[in-house]
Amino acid sequence: MRSFAPTGHRHEAEVRQALGREDVHLSVTTIELVRGVLATAHAWVRPGLDDKALWRAYRAAYGDEPFVRIVHERKGIYRHPEPKLLAGTNLADVGWDLHAASGRLVALAAIDNLGNGAAGSAVQCMNLMLGWDETLGLQFTGLHP
Repeated sequence: MRSFAPTGHRHEAEVRQALGREDVHLSVTTIELVRGVLATAHAWVRPGLDDKALWRAYRAAYGDEPFVRIVHERKGIYRHPEPKLLAGTNLADVGWDLHAASGRLVALAAIDNLGNGAAGSAVQCMNLMLGWDETLGLQFTGLHP
């Protein structure tokens, strides 16, 4: 595992533009596997924001997305997105951790950077452009046992 871009990742500007905020910082960690990446974004949120509100926001943003899963558990091994679970899939797992005292939100996203990052995205876009079901050919359950 190594930090691929602890600061100044090339997609940080896109995240800032999409959120309409300048106080977002993105770090990307790569796993020394054939595939897999974990992105970590830090942002500061308004006082009083809690897990319930974040669940609502994540469901509103990703609830209808066929390849996005929200991963935010209180206990267990997989409490946050983890790249190894996504190997061979077109899935993106998203989640967060909130430090309420400081208002710092750490948003996490994991993908198989071959599946969802490149090849899978190309197939998904082709499906949409041709008017086919968006998930056609992309519902492989993955390589993780």
